[in-house]
Amino acid sequence: MSSVPRSSTGRLAARSLILFLNFFLIILAYYQVKSASRSLLIEYWGADAFAYVWIASALVLISVILVYHRLVARLRRFRVILGSCLLSAAAMAGFWSLLQSHPAVAALGFYIFVDIISVILVEEFWSLTDTVTAGEEGRKSYWFVSTGGLAGSVVGGATALALLKYTSLETADLLLSAAAILVLIFFLNLRMGGSGMFVENAHGKRPLVAREGWRALTGSRYLFLIAGALFFAQLAQPVVEYQFLKKVEALFPEMDPRTEFISGFFSALGFISIGVNLVVTPLIHRYLGIIVGMMLQPVLLFLFSLGFLLQSTLLTAAAMKVSDRGLSYSINRASKEQLYIPVAALQTYQAKAWIDMLGYRIFKMVGSVLILLFTQWLPALLDAGEWWPFTLDIGQMSWLTLLICAGWMAVLLQLKRCYESMA
Repeated sequence: MSSVPRSSTGRLAARSLILFLNFFLIILAYYQVKSASRSLLIEYWGADAFAYVWIASALVLISVILVYHRLVARLRRFRVILGSCLLSAAAMAGFWSLLQSHPAVAALGFYIFVDIISVILVEEFWSLTDTVTAGEEGRKSYWFVSTGGLAGSVVGGATALALLKYTSLETADLLLSAAAILVLIFFLNLRMGGSGMFVENAHGKRPLVAREGWRALTGSRYLFLIAGALFFAQLAQPVVEYQFLKKVEALFPEMDPRTEFISGFFSALGFISIGVNLVVTPLIHRYLGIIVGMMLQPVLLFLFSLGFLLQSTLLTAAAMKVSDRGLSYSINRASKEQLYIPVAALQTYQAKAWIDMLGYRIFKMVGSVLILLFTQWLPALLDAGEWWPFTLDIGQMSWLTLLICAGWMAVLLQLKRCYESMA
């Protein structure tokens, strides 16, 4: 049985605390601008543009990620992270300036930019955490480190709300607030790197190759079912987001009040995720198992989507959003990670690389296409009211979510059989 010497225990605790703070600040910065990016896009393009923007964002993001991983293969991760922080902060300031002169163009580009940095900065963080953490003892601190992100979402949303409500700052000014936090992250990482606390281990040097991940998935029915569950989750996510944002657009026509509402909602969503993570997740995993933990999200989303179908209010839209993202960030993620335990380490690494790099974006892009298909393309093609049986409004879009949830639950039942046979 391995043990950590006393001299290194304190260093491990200090590094865990720094990583917690680092992740907290990354998500804090992201939640400063997450609500702003959505409110700005609604202001200048309308909520119907989101599906098109999600497709464009996915295509740009896939290209950026592929280039990014080639960069990481040539440079130290630590230097790439420092560069990303400074470039992101500079881009925030640049978009703030562009919003003053060309707001429509800036709002579109900024939304895609926020979508990209939310992936890059988080992946960089976990990549660094993996490369500087040695052994099983270090990985025991991951639960604590990941809690920093959940706390960052609560404080980030609440801070954005407070800045808009109690100061003279407006929605666009949140970009400068996020830029300042990114500069702080840069100096924090620089200080820790200089102290020798972030020393990369060799096990974190492996490049991520998409084709290897695809081979791992197609070569294992169990891994393919895990990807299938993620596929249905990502199909549902843009549909629910579209319905929620359409209600927000209708009820909050002015930009700053709309940003305040979205910021407060995201803060509450993070708080709910923490509660689920700390209370509900351990109980369900202990007494009912991890597959039931994964089943909770599609079951509740099915019920709340049915409620939104019957009564399309902001309250039922918010309930759908909470059942989707609130559970995805907590019990679903914790359950999904445990599904990889019976799989060989190399297979897990390859499969997760494909899902995290490409799968999430491709699946969400398919969901966005479905939105456009049923709300715009088919009605226009078939002349709604004559050939098309009904025009799908945001409430009737829940029929699509209900079908997705049914397929999602069917895949999870198949996954349960495979998991039990492997455990």
